Amino acid sequence: MNIRRVAFDHPDAVKLNDEVQSEYAARYGDEGDATPLAPSDFAPPNGLYLIAYDPHDSPVATGGWRAQDASEEGYLDGDAELKRMFVIEVMRGRGLARRILAALEEDARATGRTRMILETGTRQPEAIALYTSSGYEPCEKFGYYRFHEDSRCYAKTL
Repeated sequence: MNIRRVAFDHPDAVKLNDEVQSEYAARYGDEGDATPLAPSDFAPPNGLYLIAYDPHDSPVATGGWRAQDASEEGYLDGDAELKRMFVIEVMRGRGLARRILAALEEDARATGRTRMILETGTRQPEAIALYTSSGYEPCEKFGYYRFHEDSRCYAKTL
């Protein structure tokens, strides 16, 4: 697999984002993740967006982080918020998400971020298993879904 840095509005990123939104809608019965995101959120040095490509140069997995600092939404100074982690169904179980997660953590750490945080939901047990097996622990809820019952938030010191 070839993992590349891309812009959040790159055509392959848009394609995978549409797929992850469809999966969220299927799992939660709504329109998908409504968290406001902008391409500039993932522009270095305040973020990073990655896509993994298979040997045929097809996009198969994605993930990004964006800088956050203390706010009324529950973020803390030095936070790096993980967003849009996704692997297409036929490529799951091959360690792609774990590779992207490690690359995102390394990049966020290198830019001086001190904690990687993420929000997921109760209907995503695979995501919860990935994060807890990667050293993430439950934390105070933050962000757009902080008041939703199905929301689960995790953090890991970088």
